[in-house]
Amino acid sequence: MQKTLIIILLSALLMACSGRVSETPLAVPLPTSLPSSPTHPAPPTSTAAPIATSPPAAETALPPGAAATITPLPVKPIPDSSAFQWAAITTGLAKPVGLTHAGDGSGRIFVIEQSGLIRVIQADRLDPQSFLDIRDRVGSQGFEQGLLGLAFHPDYPENNTFYVNYTDRDGNTVIARFQVSAADPGKADPTSEVQLLQVQQPYANHNGGEIAFGPDGYLYIGLGDGGSGGDPLGSGQSLATLLGKILRLNVNTEGPYAIPPDNPFINGEGRPEIWAYGLRNPWRFSFDRLTGDLYIGDVGQSQWEEINFLPAGAAGGANFGWNLYEGSHPFKNDLAPGAAVIPPIAEYDHNQGCSVTGGVVYRGTSLPAMQGVYLYGDYCSGNIWGLKQSANGSWENRLLFQGIGAISSFGEDEAGEVYLVDHRGNIFRLTGQ
Repeated sequence: MQKTLIIILLSALLMACSGRVSETPLAVPLPTSLPSSPTHPAPPTSTAAPIATSPPAAETALPPGAAATITPLPVKPIPDSSAFQWAAITTGLAKPVGLTHAGDGSGRIFVIEQSGLIRVIQADRLDPQSFLDIRDRVGSQGFEQGLLGLAFHPDYPENNTFYVNYTDRDGNTVIARFQVSAADPGKADPTSEVQLLQVQQPYANHNGGEIAFGPDGYLYIGLGDGGSGGDPLGSGQSLATLLGKILRLNVNTEGPYAIPPDNPFINGEGRPEIWAYGLRNPWRFSFDRLTGDLYIGDVGQSQWEEINFLPAGAAGGANFGWNLYEGSHPFKNDLAPGAAVIPPIAEYDHNQGCSVTGGVVYRGTSLPAMQGVYLYGDYCSGNIWGLKQSANGSWENRLLFQGIGAISSFGEDEAGEVYLVDHRGNIFRLTGQ
């Protein structure tokens, strides 16, 4: 409860100091077709629309031991979405699947194209030249393969180092490090690649793809269960494989990487790289830049999509349940006696979409009413939900928008403003009306 109160006070301070930025949206007609696949059928054509609802009353529970005369700051509910819109800032990209920033004060945002390119947007303008081109080594045999993840080192302004997650031409996952070109600091050197990790992929789907540095400075990597359907290899619950996991590596060391000393299976109970397990296809996870909390969007099998959560400071070894559970619903009834799984904090069925895309917590300053709201979506329906924890620990989950393209990712710029990546080629920024 003390941690929650601190977060509330910090959020209130951010909102008090923030101003509102006026944005002019670019009207862009969305294409109406997208290649389908067994796990990602083509999304329906729809028009972006906010969902107007009445917000619930704010929570006012007192922390344990507090005097009766003390009233904590309430956690503001998720706002009415009619005050917001998604403004298109860039179009014409080729199958974009990710967006991030370098933390270098340049104002650039970097967009991943699935074929093997990293593109740069600055001041809402797309650079015609790519930042990195590794199409010669990226495989594209399947719909869920390609260049899938990008993470800049926390010390990027000093060391010019970044990391990518891609599937190679044999269909296997590669985690690699790159450097900026010595001749042109605005571009990466494609010959500087150093491969840290290779993971064999038995099928073309469920490759995961996310990589991100946590607040502890370690590199986190998301891997799916290996593909097919129903986890036929039992990867989700097996600690003998890296598939179906989130890995945690120390890349600030000699050699490719080292194992952090507090990784849960460092003493031999499982693969030492594993941080969390029981995941089907963790397509996009993120850390709240203010609190350090971890949110994971895990793509479901045939009925349920889910969002998982680990608070900052939680110990490793969390089991999110796949393939014993799909969401909070039993999938295989063979949970070992005494075993425990962590249920999702939010889920939705396939009447509302078919493939969850994990998002980010809004921590910008231009939209103070959105402060602290975790935004996530569905690839097929284009629906977007807001998720926020109340003061009593419960979660408010609200459908905010419908039909916002084929949502392949969310991302942040350096200021904490939130962007949506549309696999059809568009980048949107969340703005006020």
